[in-house]
Amino acid sequence: MVGCVRIAVVIPALDEAEQIQAAVESVRESLGAGTGHSLPRPASLEVVVVDGGSLDRTVDRARAAGARVIPSPSGRALQLETGWRATEGEVVLFLHADTRLPSGWDVAIRAALVDPGVVGGAFGFRFRERRLALAWIEWGARLRSRAGLPYGDQALFARRSALESIGGIPAVPIAEDLDLVRALRRRGRLAMLPLDAVTSARRYLAQGPFRTWLRHAIALGAWRLGVDRARIARWVRG
Repeated sequence: MVGCVRIAVVIPALDEAEQIQAAVESVRESLGAGTGHSLPRPASLEVVVVDGGSLDRTVDRARAAGARVIPSPSGRALQLETGWRATEGEVVLFLHADTRLPSGWDVAIRAALVDPGVVGGAFGFRFRERRLALAWIEWGARLRSRAGLPYGDQALFARRSALESIGGIPAVPIAEDLDLVRALRRRGRLAMLPLDAVTSARRYLAQGPFRTWLRHAIALGAWRLGVDRARIARWVRG
């Protein structure tokens, strides 16, 4: 039955003291909210923060919010791999520290997975901040998602069995989310959920929305062309 599926939420973090508590709280506070469904049993959910060696109060605040914290070498791909391997969930959701889950996220995932052909999926994308330039980026993200290529900041999720069958998260310096999506699509269908995950636009605003979008677009093109991943990472992170 849908309600019996155990979900594990894995949050990679590095010096995210200002974000991590709200991320963890969004997992629990949004359970079944506004859906008319009863809340799942507490035992049906695990929240794991994978810390890559933070020097601020990330670990303390994650624990205070109720998450289990495990250490890992830094690097998002390594942290995601470490995290999901340390959980027992039948479904694993990967959440960025600056992304917040929408109300009823768990019910939406469980409903999508009633279809045995669905191996995973993602939520819609929306920025927390409102700017005209950001609205254009949101529009582009919707088009990309409809084409079957959601990004990691859309709270990707997958059946544990699918993760095991593809060998887990690839150990790459960048674009591990794109690799994951591509590998999952070879195993089955991805469900694009109608609810939006809400992400901070802090990096876009710090570096300029258009400039940041252009970097990401070029990186996506380079990924499609099979350009060396370390080279893409050096260019994007500049």
